[in-house]
Amino acid sequence: MAVIVASFNVENMFRRPIAFNQSTWAQGKPILEAFSAFQLLLEQPTYSNADKKAILKHLKAFGLLKSDEGPMVILRRSRGQLVRRPRTGPVEVIASGRGDWIGWLELKREAVNELATRNTARVIGDIKPDVLCIVEAEDRPALCRFNEDVFGFEQAKRPAKKDQWTFQHILLVDGNDDRGIDVGLMSRRGYDIESVRSHVDDVNSKGETIFSRDCPEFVVVTPQGNRMLVMVNHFKSKGFGDQDDNDRRRRAQARRVAALYAERRADGFQHVVVAGDLNDEPDSGPLKALLQDTDLQDVSTLGSPAFDDGGRTGTFKGTSTKFDYLLCSLALLALVKKAAIFRKGVWRGPKTKNPWPIYDTMTAEQHAASDHAAIWADIALS
Repeated sequence: MAVIVASFNVENMFRRPIAFNQSTWAQGKPILEAFSAFQLLLEQPTYSNADKKAILKHLKAFGLLKSDEGPMVILRRSRGQLVRRPRTGPVEVIASGRGDWIGWLELKREAVNELATRNTARVIGDIKPDVLCIVEAEDRPALCRFNEDVFGFEQAKRPAKKDQWTFQHILLVDGNDDRGIDVGLMSRRGYDIESVRSHVDDVNSKGETIFSRDCPEFVVVTPQGNRMLVMVNHFKSKGFGDQDDNDRRRRAQARRVAALYAERRADGFQHVVVAGDLNDEPDSGPLKALLQDTDLQDVSTLGSPAFDDGGRTGTFKGTSTKFDYLLCSLALLALVKKAAIFRKGVWRGPKTKNPWPIYDTMTAEQHAASDHAAIWADIALS
């Protein structure tokens, strides 16, 4: 027997922030950058005149001057008032600081294309993972609903019984990202999750949370009683914000995961997987502590024929950009029989060079299962 372990950035199952939508990324990127800057501004204990001018500027950019709901962002308020919107005259910031009102910014969501969600299910069904590391899921109820109503429906079409490939165990701890993009783990019947340890509260010397989402540790017990430690990650994105700060965050995250890995190895764990979307390349400086200073090895280092990259090394949007990893301890890597990148759910345009096979149900970009290819390994650990 063997266990198939996979990692897949599903980019939300049912509802996704509009600013994340693939077709509006050029518009969404500055919105996300402004969103982050505005959140920091609103946390100021005191709003100076310059701060109030900046608040009004952000409100205008978000389309929130006349209403608390804009095209991509919602201003939630439960106590007090941030602004006054008179019937005549300009909008005015009336709060003198954070203590004068209770509220927050929220990215507006829209339904994910139904066909895209079904293609997500097709990717998972074709890989048939026993243990699936999930990146960018909304929450646990969404994963459960996906498992029963979408994935289960797709599996019912196959010769095997529905409950043979639907997942028995689903765990997700809400992380630090208030946009609703979390990491979790799903496992099939017989692959019990013995324990989960969250690191949402890990902080650096300045008291800042280290992980953008979380770095949960799942101990999975195989049908034959072997224990495997799976750590799921989604590092800080390079997509928006200050790149030096983004690099600093990813570097801190990589160092913390490397330290956790060293601790667990010292605790006696031999079979360890560190998986997920690390948002950077294998030779990048920010990932050095994890990819170069530990004995963890990505399954791609096995090379052909054990590892099939489908003719290209990347996992993101079919390019050469590799963001997605299945890092294994040496003891576990030695048990990998085969591994691969699965791209059939990633959209490719008509002018793509060296095109890869895609599902026949993907006739437009919005039908793609994800921007990310899944990565999987078949491991002789029963």
